[in-house]
Amino acid sequence: MSEHGGFREVADRVYVLRYPVLDVNVTLVTAPGAALVVDTLSTAAQAGELAEAIRRITRDPLIVVNTHHHFDHCFGNATLAGPGSPVWAHEEAARELRDNFKTLQHFWYEAWLPSEPELATGLAEVTVRVPDRLVRAEATVDLAGRPVRLHHLGRGHTAGDLVVTVPDAGVVLAGDLVEEGAPPSYGKDAFPLEWPDTVAALLRLVAPDGVVMPGHGAPVDRAFVTAQHRQLAELDRLIRQGHADGAAAAEVAARSPFGAAASLGAVHRGYASLGTTIDG
Repeated sequence: MSEHGGFREVADRVYVLRYPVLDVNVTLVTAPGAALVVDTLSTAAQAGELAEAIRRITRDPLIVVNTHHHFDHCFGNATLAGPGSPVWAHEEAARELRDNFKTLQHFWYEAWLPSEPELATGLAEVTVRVPDRLVRAEATVDLAGRPVRLHHLGRGHTAGDLVVTVPDAGVVLAGDLVEEGAPPSYGKDAFPLEWPDTVAALLRLVAPDGVVMPGHGAPVDRAFVTAQHRQLAELDRLIRQGHADGAAAAEVAARSPFGAAASLGAVHRGYASLGTTIDG
């Protein structure tokens, strides 16, 4: 792997930047006369740094793709995408940003202010650029003759997760459907009982020797994703069994392969989707 101003080339003309705040990944795919960037970081300042890093590799016009609507993957859109630049996302991700941006912005500002005041201030000042190229199931972006494919394989981390593949490089960009270095993030908009099936579909896109880029953390391989899929499926099983048994959510979370703290919200979400809330 070679370094390019903060980006690391992980496959042929596929570059990844691991941004230190939240250890979030941005991926740049290039072709002669064109470039595509997947995810745009959290704030205008972060996106400005990202733009400088991209310019060290290419000055071609950018196509932007968002893997989902969470701030650390799309709040830099307005800085990265010029007036004529397309911004791709799943239709649910675009709807969240279009209809609920102010609510989301306030929620994330309040959540991060105590621990990351600089990040929180940047979030409060962002002007959102809502994606204008919408994906329902699948789309192909023609990057100067180099196809980049966008897949919605089902719900998991959010309702609008996109998986991006670069077929000629054997790279799968998983967004936050796959996490390295930390447990998967089961927020209030996650779907813990659907997530395993979505990752099973993602695995069908991964070549035996292919590279998978998680939304956060280091590049991984098929074996890593397979192992994480087993853990996702185990938590799914525990939630369904606990619900059937009337077990307290905390009791089920304590048995999760991801640990109790990372899983309690998932159990509550799973119980709610099964139609009953069980206290505890």
